[in-house]
Amino acid sequence: MRNFTCSCSNTVYFANTQCLSCQRPLGFISETGQLAAFDIGFNGTWYTAGDGEPYRPCANYHTHNICNWMVREDDPNPLCRSCRLTKVIPDLSKPQNLERWFKMESAKRRLLYSLMTLGLPIWEPVEGKPELAFHFMEDVTDDEYGQELTVKSTVVTGHNNGTITLNLKEAEDSSRIMMREKMNERYRTLIGHFRHESGHFYWDWLIRGTRELASFRALFGDESINYPAALKRYYDNGPIDDWQSCWISPYASSHAWEDWAETWAHYLHIVDTLDTAAYYGVAVADNRVTQPTSSRHCSFSQLYDDWCRLTTMLNGLNRSMGLDDAYPFVIPGPAQKKLEYIHELIKRSVTSSPTQNEADG
Repeated sequence: MRNFTCSCSNTVYFANTQCLSCQRPLGFISETGQLAAFDIGFNGTWYTAGDGEPYRPCANYHTHNICNWMVREDDPNPLCRSCRLTKVIPDLSKPQNLERWFKMESAKRRLLYSLMTLGLPIWEPVEGKPELAFHFMEDVTDDEYGQELTVKSTVVTGHNNGTITLNLKEAEDSSRIMMREKMNERYRTLIGHFRHESGHFYWDWLIRGTRELASFRALFGDESINYPAALKRYYDNGPIDDWQSCWISPYASSHAWEDWAETWAHYLHIVDTLDTAAYYGVAVADNRVTQPTSSRHCSFSQLYDDWCRLTTMLNGLNRSMGLDDAYPFVIPGPAQKKLEYIHELIKRSVTSSPTQNEADG
């Protein structure tokens, strides 16, 4: 994630809503990929500082303080392009849900920014392709307090034909950590869920029904194997004994689709973290991290070498603080090839796509 510069030359950040130097309000313009400073006119219209382009804040910006994205003044939709994708929001009559929703939307916007910088399709509908949507839902309970012991119906985080559903509990640190321990996982984050489920979405866009299917199967396996049965075997018996030799995580060994989604999520981890490090000018052992966000111009070997150096340093720093490893994974050779395949596939898909959603910078 890059940093941005206010019109007053102060450094500002992706989630900011006000410049602490000049006090101007800030808003993210998705069409240009820029966080801009604004001056507010007498009529309530927000004008970009400098060139005076008219915008208004997303309805979820000024009503709920959930969002910091902008809408073009001539756009009749009250919501920004990010918030339009959320089709189901939490029940806001429950006070705790406003903060949970904020965390969900924050993670979603970070995902969208990464997808934009990679040039992947997000906004424009294409015939025969699923449209991206999000449902943020919570378990149905018997009582007004929503205690886990009285859950009647559980929301399962997952993807179905373009719609990504996330259980609202994933926005609670305590609930997420409890689930991580129950599932014997070393890593479980909200942004990780978004990245994983987006992998299922882009499998439908980039692999299903295309000539990429054969090369996908050669690396990831046959996705036509019964999916529910494969997941049941995984949850009943655990991962394949030698999963460390071929897969990036235990869950990746459950089915070809999950292998793809786990690998896709890790690729986004790599790109976004390296991008952040590059904007901070990080160098490891005299090797400055290369900015990968237009990663079709960056070789996979360069990307991977930077990643190995950076995560070795990050894990060492965390251990010095008595914390868990920032990246608790060892990537075996076959998983590296899968990451490289995704890297090259994104290059090919963006090069051949008539419409790109790439953010500037």
